[in-house]
Formats: sequence, structure tokens, C-alpha cells
Amino acid sequence: MGEPVLSGIVLTWNEEKHIRECLASMRGFVDELVVFDSGSTDGTVEYAQAAGARVVARQFDNYAAQRNAAMEAATGDWIFFMDADERANALVGQEIRDAISHSQNTIPETVLFWIPRKNYIFGKWIQHTGWSPDYQPRVLKRGSTIFDPARPVHELVIAQGSQAYLEHSLVHYNYETLAQFCAKQRRYTRFEAEMMVAEGVHPRRRSYLSMPLREFYRRFISLSGFRDGMHGLLLSILMAYYVFRRQVWAAEFAAKK
Repeated sequence: MGEPVLSGIVLTWNEEKHIRECLASMRGFVDELVVFDSGSTDGTVEYAQAAGARVVARQFDNYAAQRNAAMEAATGDWIFFMDADERANALVGQEIRDAISHSQNTIPETVLFWIPRKNYIFGKWIQHTGWSPDYQPRVLKRGSTIFDPARPVHELVIAQGSQAYLEHSLVHYNYETLAQFCAKQRRYTRFEAEMMVAEGVHPRRRSYLSMPLREFYRRFISLSGFRDGMHGLLLSILMAYYVFRRQVWAAEFAAKK
């Protein structure tokens, strides 16, 4: 049996700032580069093509559907997903190649590998507060895995086989500014609120206060956010606030049904 073919996929929308370095960081160990674009209006597509990537356009509906469609568009036996603001290195690449080469020797066969990330937020590596080691399901065997269509955000992989965790980390340049952080959290939080309503979960009045307080305690105390200093305090406050916003949006969405 020959070496498995590995496709590297990046989902993009206006990522000209990051896409060239992202693709360059994985070029040495993937067999195919695919950029799955959601209608970028900047130079993302041109930069990706110049870097040797095959660009596929698809209108964005949700993250799970986008990733599933991207896997269908790839040609590899295995898929390695990266975000545009992430970087791999040679150690990551070699570990992935070794893992997929030996996957068929495990019982049951390993079809999904999780990779840790080092998250840089507001210029600092966040080692606590819920952002470390931040394992993500990124290496998937095509045909044996699918992203759960019922989870449009914070995707969940359904795997027909076993799963394993890799050691070497991706570097994730997560949020550079507060405005960028808030914009993405608003988007994620609205998705989560819509999921709550779709699942028939309606926020109780006391949850508007209890759940944000619980989230702050979880991040700042239980997950040692205090060890990240002022960054940990700020991030714990922000995440507690977006738990509050999730409850508010869920109630608004439920009222409109």
C-alpha cells in the first residue's frame, strides 16, 4: 500500500493578510493545497492561486456545511484543515504524515487526529483561560468522518473509527484587536443562540446572571485565567459577557418563532 495522499484545506473569506504565510507553512508536507473561499473581495483568491493552491468558491451558510463541502472537493485520502491565521511547521507536518501512515495499523483504524494550538490573543500567548492546549479536530480520513450538520458552529466531527491526539502545536494568531475579538464572538454567539432555540432550549430568567458568573469563574479560577494576568482577566470578563448575550439573543429568537 502506497503512502496516503494528504490534502491541506483552508477556509477563507477576505484573508489576504494571512493566506500566503498559512499556505507556505504547510506546502512542505501536503500533496494538495485547496482554498475553499466564501466570496472574498480582497486579494485572497489571487494570492492563493499564486501560491499554487486550487481555489474552490462556495457561498457560506455555516461552518459544518462548509467543511463538509470542502472535504468533498478535495482529492486526498486524508484532509488537514488549517485556518488562515494558523501556522504549521516541519514538526507538525512530520507528525501528521507519520500518524496517517500508521493509522491503518490501529484497531479500530484511527480516522481522526486532534492537534493542539498555541493561541496568541492581543499579542500574547494565552496559556490558560480555556485557550490551552486547545485541541482541534484537524486531520480527518475522507469517507470515514463528517462534520455534524446539527452543529453549525464549534464543529463536532462524527468519526467511524478511533481518534488520537498529536503532540506538536499549530500556532494560532487568534485575535489582534478587541474589535476583531468582539466581531467574531458576536457571530459565534448568535449561532449558538440559534442552536439553543432549534433544540428547544429556552433561557430561564435567573440564567441571565448565573450563567455569566459561572463562565467567569470557570475561565478565571477553574481554568487558571489569573495566570494569564490582565489578559486572562479581560478574556474571562468578555467571555462571560457573551454568555449573557447568548441568553438574550436566544430569548429574542424564541419570541419570534
